[in-house]
Amino acid sequence: MANLIQDIKPRGIASAYIVAPFDEGKELLEKEGYNIISLQKNAKLRIQEGVNENISKNGNWVREGVLYVPKKGKFLTKISPIMANAKRATDCHRNGKDFYLTSEQIEESLSDSVELSKDSIPTNRFAEDEITVYAFGDIAEQYGKFLKEAEINEMHIWTADLQDKPFARQMWFGFLAGGSGLDGSRNLYYGSRVRGVCEDASASEPNKISGTYNSKQIKNILNKEGITGELEKRILAGLNQKLL
Repeated sequence: MANLIQDIKPRGIASAYIVAPFDEGKELLEKEGYNIISLQKNAKLRIQEGVNENISKNGNWVREGVLYVPKKGKFLTKISPIMANAKRATDCHRNGKDFYLTSEQIEESLSDSVELSKDSIPTNRFAEDEITVYAFGDIAEQYGKFLKEAEINEMHIWTADLQDKPFARQMWFGFLAGGSGLDGSRNLYYGSRVRGVCEDASASEPNKISGTYNSKQIKNILNKEGITGELEKRILAGLNQKLL
């Protein structure tokens, strides 16, 4: 069985990866409370951790997908149909076939997508290029500068050829030494890195009162003891005030 390796400890976002075929890696990560990482969070963690850490030195699958639609083009989508059909899509690749799409899947995935109309994007133009803005959101410019400082002048985009029928591939986010490229042409069944993230509740919980209980939990305890109304409000207010 593949081993879960948490290489980024909780600091707002925790991350871990598994080396496995995509369907197996996704299932194991989700059992441990992780969701497949997005391009934006992947880039954010690379900036946070630095060029010499695992997340930058190695590529991994992300949650975005690539649609190949005859007579329309190739599209990066945040609604990858493979995410909801990981086992079936990976099995298609195991059998040497592509994961072909229904008209409903195409329509849904195209509703949140951008056309992959070029082979590379200069890193000093991430803030203005529609592909990198779509992929990396409000940190597009910051990630471009991060790559530029790592002496990466452009990010390449690799795709498969169009076919007579529409199909999807999952997006692979390349490692820094290889230029941090976007690869929408890879197969899912290889034993590759599948990376997940989970939010660190202790870093983001707005009502956290202590390392053990939050305000909702304390409220429930007070109610069980019959403490309600104005007294309950005064106790909660006093606890919160001590933490300011």
